[in-house]
Amino acid sequence: MTYHPQLKRTGLKRTALVGAAIAAVSALTLTGCGGQQGATTLDKDAPVTITMWSGQTDEAQDLIEKLAAEFEDEHSNVTIELSAGASSTEQLLQKLSAGFAGNSYPDISYAFGAWASQLEASGRTLDITDKVNEPDVQWEEFSEAARKTVQPTGEKTIGFPAIVDNLSLIYNKTLFDKAGLDYPDENWSWDDFRDAAKTLTDPASNTYGYGYSVSGSEETTWQFWPHLWQNGGEILSDDQQTAAFDSEAGVEALTFLQDMAVTDKSVYLDQTDTKFGQLFASDRIGMITSGPWQLYDLVKAGTDYGVTVLPGTDGDHQTVSGPDIWALFDHKDANREYWSYEFVKWLTSAEQDVRWNVAIGNLPLRSSEVDSEEFAEQAAQYPGLEIMAANNENAQKARPTVPGYVNLSEAIGSAISQVLQGQSDPAEALKAAAEKANEKLGDSK
Repeated sequence: MTYHPQLKRTGLKRTALVGAAIAAVSALTLTGCGGQQGATTLDKDAPVTITMWSGQTDEAQDLIEKLAAEFEDEHSNVTIELSAGASSTEQLLQKLSAGFAGNSYPDISYAFGAWASQLEASGRTLDITDKVNEPDVQWEEFSEAARKTVQPTGEKTIGFPAIVDNLSLIYNKTLFDKAGLDYPDENWSWDDFRDAAKTLTDPASNTYGYGYSVSGSEETTWQFWPHLWQNGGEILSDDQQTAAFDSEAGVEALTFLQDMAVTDKSVYLDQTDTKFGQLFASDRIGMITSGPWQLYDLVKAGTDYGVTVLPGTDGDHQTVSGPDIWALFDHKDANREYWSYEFVKWLTSAEQDVRWNVAIGNLPLRSSEVDSEEFAEQAAQYPGLEIMAANNENAQKARPTVPGYVNLSEAIGSAISQVLQGQSDPAEALKAAAEKANEKLGDSK
């Protein structure tokens, strides 16, 4: 098996790409389902056709087509009409919006986690809460962040997790050995992290202890969320109507990063979102926070690296995850509803997931897959992948899926960039960002 970086599904990192699509259909508020009434009584043996938009291309699409065909062979009355759904994953939301209006939407669709609130608000999704609570589903094997993403308001469960990821600390062993430093581990605190970054930094050779994006994109923003959460802060208020990141906890977290960047000058400030990874691979940066998609490039470059959990506070090593989902939709047909659920339940089981997610180099969906032979093979090829999989346990909170999140991300991303470049005060920058975010969050009420 080969890790394919082009197949990664990093919903958080791609928020900038899907922002326009989200804004274009920010009010998917249709209620009820038009069209003819389907089967009102379940008949598990009746012929049924379900439609699925996979959002996949290339090898991932080939694999899921084989799995769908296998499911059809096992259930001769079921036909799965499977397609990518759109020319790119980013276009699926707009395609779904048009389908809701014309009553031509699928039974199942891949979706970025960022879309979950809008999909639930459409009135077209199924609520499978009672079903996933059944013991045989083993719902607890999905990470908490993944479970929360398919439960955007906490009132309904609109599908299953499809792909998970998280941020872990990746360190350059060559630079650590040169500096005579012990490698980072699961006991590292923020102070340990800062001290190591200072020691690793060498202005004479343009070597930095840490790399951070200051492009103002979602890359800038989601790198900050673990610091906020570990310090006791929250992104939004409890009712998700106003920004809460400008709290004392948020100011302290951003001040910590400012001290590293401005006072210590130990942070490479990347304007591109991509160069810090390249510099790390060439032994110019000692530490980065990244995910499984980074490992392919590091192995290819021959970089001597290690992986561990993020540095924490008081033993809290929370990370951030960008789960994508399989959304299930209601056509008022008991047979389609039943078999749509059964197929996605089957597809996301540990037995099938090792043949799809694990096979294409993504992290396993379920904790039970970490001990599988298939995942062991991938982890042997890409060291640290097993640590990233275990780190899903630290993905305790879901990134908000409220419609105004894109604007919130832009506001705080810009604030973080200004602060780390010494152009703004943390408290003032976060306050201004919260006010700007609240304007758009208010628009989405």
